[in-house]
Amino acid sequence: MPDDETKILAPTAESHPAAGPNPTTEPPAAVDAARPQPAAWTVKLVMAGIVLAAVNLRPAITSLGALLEEVRDGLGMSGSIAGVLTSVPPICFAVFGVMSPRLARRFGPGAVVCAGMVAITAGLVIRPFAGGTAGFLAASALALMGIAVSNVLMPVIVKRYFPDRVGTMTGLYSMALALGTALAAAVTVPLTDGLGGSWRLGLGVWAVLAAVAVLPWIALIKDRSTTAANAPATTGAAGTPAPARRITSSPTAWALACFFGLQATAAYITMGWMPQIFRDAGVSAGTAGLLLAVTMVMGVPLAFVIPRLASRMKNQGPIVVALGACGLIGYAGLYLAPSGGAWAWALLLGISNCSFPLALTMIGMRSRSGAGVVRLSAFAQSTGYLISIPGPLLVGVLYQHSGGWGLPIALMAGLMVPQIAVGILAGRDRTIEDES
Repeated sequence: MPDDETKILAPTAESHPAAGPNPTTEPPAAVDAARPQPAAWTVKLVMAGIVLAAVNLRPAITSLGALLEEVRDGLGMSGSIAGVLTSVPPICFAVFGVMSPRLARRFGPGAVVCAGMVAITAGLVIRPFAGGTAGFLAASALALMGIAVSNVLMPVIVKRYFPDRVGTMTGLYSMALALGTALAAAVTVPLTDGLGGSWRLGLGVWAVLAAVAVLPWIALIKDRSTTAANAPATTGAAGTPAPARRITSSPTAWALACFFGLQATAAYITMGWMPQIFRDAGVSAGTAGLLLAVTMVMGVPLAFVIPRLASRMKNQGPIVVALGACGLIGYAGLYLAPSGGAWAWALLLGISNCSFPLALTMIGMRSRSGAGVVRLSAFAQSTGYLISIPGPLLVGVLYQHSGGWGLPIALMAGLMVPQIAVGILAGRDRTIEDES
């Protein structure tokens, strides 16, 4: 659930000088004294677990994008149903992600992440051989459920075991996630060819990598010490309940929610449909997978650069405009010359898709307190994932009924315009407390 995740994004005096000291946050010394320090071997095991888990948080999505045409033909799946399939990730993230903190409080974050890795493994094993579209969708939802809970709780694990290296470990986690995303996009088609051309084996082989990620978490499933440590602060300086403010009354909160939702829409459309766009333009399946990998791997360096740059700027609007311009140029290229400039369009869309780390950074800067960041993140991310659900489905419907990619690409470019507009509003130098 976003409230635990964004504890690491709480603004400090450096990132928001006007805020001053945060009366709702417990002093670090008090937190460290009350929290038992893990053993050195545990820390190393957690580090390995974080990296392996992050690598497995996207292959279930991008491997399917690389083989979507084969899956559709093999299951007799229409374009509209394929659009439903590409809408499953945000649905699962919105539904199952909300359950993560409650599960973590009951069983411990380590146990939930371990269960998430098991769910990913099981879903990837069952999905190709389930038989029929319904079974394929159900198994995909199982894998995505594991991804959702693990994705939400990973920052909680980072905060618990690496409180003085949150930035470094979050960067490592983001890099591993981007590498796993790109790896699945790049090698799924060659792996499938090497396994005799069976798309079922080409998708199922990723269960092996997920099974490896289960191992380090087995040794950590009894660790429940993060539960109390990550409870959001709700009291003021004098110990009285903090005044409740209606987050829905804040224009900045709504702008952030819409920005988060529109950038997520673009990301899921890209992961689900971009290889098919290139393949329909005459690009080979293997090259289409590599093009998607180029788009995804752009998140590796930019996940470090963009948050640092954004945190040094009072207004993040210029970054929003720059990323949006890259997206518009990329979509124009896909429309006019999808195969002629394929590598350039993939690169530009990869830069545009890095609006995700920018959105998380802005969430952390738009409130003066940790508790405010928690509430803002919960609203922006839950609302944003709901906004992102129809996009991939609508692309599939337009593709099915128009017989080409002209209308779907026009839709993608059209959605970039309001994304830029609400991003500019969200990037203004103000906090939700100012608007309350």
